[in-house]
Amino acid sequence: MLRTAVSLAALTMLATTAGAARADIQIGVVTAVTGSMASFGDQMRKGVEAAAKEINAKGGIAGERIGVKVYDDACDPKQGVTAANQIVNDGIKFVIGHMCTGPSVPASDVYEEEGIIMISPTATAPVLTERGLENVFRVAGRDDQQGIVAADHIVSRIQDPKVAVVHDKQAYGAGLAEATTKELAAKGIQPVMTGSVNPGESDFSALVTKMKSEGVNTVYYGGYHAEAGQIVRQMRSAGLNAVLVAGDGLSNPDFWAITGEGGAGTLFTFSPDPTQNPGAAPVIEKLRADNIDPAFFTLYSYAALQVLAQGIEAAGKAEPEAVGAAMREGTFDTVIGTLDFDDKGDLTKPAFVMYSWNGGKYQEVAGN
Repeated sequence: MLRTAVSLAALTMLATTAGAARADIQIGVVTAVTGSMASFGDQMRKGVEAAAKEINAKGGIAGERIGVKVYDDACDPKQGVTAANQIVNDGIKFVIGHMCTGPSVPASDVYEEEGIIMISPTATAPVLTERGLENVFRVAGRDDQQGIVAADHIVSRIQDPKVAVVHDKQAYGAGLAEATTKELAAKGIQPVMTGSVNPGESDFSALVTKMKSEGVNTVYYGGYHAEAGQIVRQMRSAGLNAVLVAGDGLSNPDFWAITGEGGAGTLFTFSPDPTQNPGAAPVIEKLRADNIDPAFFTLYSYAALQVLAQGIEAAGKAEPEAVGAAMREGTFDTVIGTLDFDDKGDLTKPAFVMYSWNGGKYQEVAGN
């Protein structure tokens, strides 16, 4: 049975399975153990560890056991590179991660130079797979695909949209804002204003005042739940009833903790609910039996290790170059469905749908 001991020391190896020293195939998991995204990071860690436990219980990969080591990047690019270099020093050749776009891109350069396979369950920036790196894969979609869904919804569902586009200046948020702005323009919609905020900022009164003066009824926000929640809360306090639309960074339950009922009707794009996949039922049952919530990031991270394990089996050896080739050629059965990859390492059949926050929970919007 896999067991994880966690300390909060950043930039170092943060967790090791009880049998890691005896494991035949070591997997590095890089995620946010600390920082504002730590709740998502915990989902990711639990997903990979649960998948490793299940694979090992069935005899491992061709008889070889999987060991898991978790590293913290706090969703920070500099810490992501530090974690990547630690993985190199530890001799690990396969990585599940990174979780956030910011550290994923510079870390992937380290892995490419060292011949390490990287599979991100959640990083969505197009640039991650647009650079011709042969070692990078992801089991999530891309921001430009989220932008299409967001723009379609704004144009078709909101009467006379007067849009403000705002982002948090980070790779993920700026990429989402750019993609959505491009798709809106293609549909004849130009923002009535644009703006940016700083990560960690909490006073958005000037932004809200400007949006009111411009007659904004729709805010597209590129960024994460903490700032988005405060923007929504302060809009409602100021009497601005504009709907906020965002990307998958708003799937964090802490969003509602910030907004309360003021967050009702807030929209965000996200992957289809993997718990609705009939093939996921046995995995979900086991996760719940182990008191693990089968949340999105948990299941996508579980799927990432399933893909890697099947890729190693198909290659016939745990050698990164051979495994990468097998992953580009193969089709993989996972908890989130059947997956295969294009030459860039992206899914050949990605999908996003629209969700809405109401009553402390989010649900898929009917008629997506």
